[in-house]
Amino acid sequence: MAATWLAGPVTVRTVNERPVDTAPDTGEERTGAAAALRQLGHELVARDMTGEELARLRAAVEALTADVATAPVRQNAFANWVALLFDGDAPAHADHPPGEGLMTDSFVSGKTNPMGMAADVHLEGDEAVGRVTLGPAFEGAPGRAHGGLVAALLDETMGLALSVSRAPAFTGRLQIHYRSPTPLGVPLEARARLTRQEGRKLTVTAELREGDTLLAEADGLFLTVDLEHFAERGTRSP
Repeated sequence: MAATWLAGPVTVRTVNERPVDTAPDTGEERTGAAAALRQLGHELVARDMTGEELARLRAAVEALTADVATAPVRQNAFANWVALLFDGDAPAHADHPPGEGLMTDSFVSGKTNPMGMAADVHLEGDEAVGRVTLGPAFEGAPGRAHGGLVAALLDETMGLALSVSRAPAFTGRLQIHYRSPTPLGVPLEARARLTRQEGRKLTVTAELREGDTLLAEADGLFLTVDLEHFAERGTRSP
């Protein structure tokens, strides 16, 4: 298992060494860093390492974590994304610049979230589509994706389908019917659509497939809220 951090100690700058003036984050660097961390997580789960290798990995990660923790608190763009999407101006597909567009910090579709699935979730006509290939870190039963991951993927895809109604909403009830084991390491596709709207209640149905194999079906009840309800929760505390 060849990796440069296994060869010796890792040197990381201290808080006092942090540059005062640095180039702004364009999104591409953050997306790339998150992708590298996701890959590290999958490799750690999938590889049989020695105690010495694991100790070196821990030291390297702890040093990097201490360095990252000296940076200013970053605010997410969730509230702005919701306002744009439900006003009709947000991108309706996943072909957007790195770090911009659809819920970039989301556990399901956020490309800047190092702990997530990095699924591509977008609109195709009146349907929302989510595509992803799940790695080893998302295993539940041996060789199968964790059922909670399946539910999360369906929930987010269903949530995007709500944009057709131009009404932001929270999940009120989500019912999943697991039809077949969800495999790892192969392309998966979720599709969702709005099927009924009655006052604040929105009903959405969805399914997850691997090729022609039906893996799961879902139906959910979503309750609409004001845009301000999202906006007031769009910040992080230090």
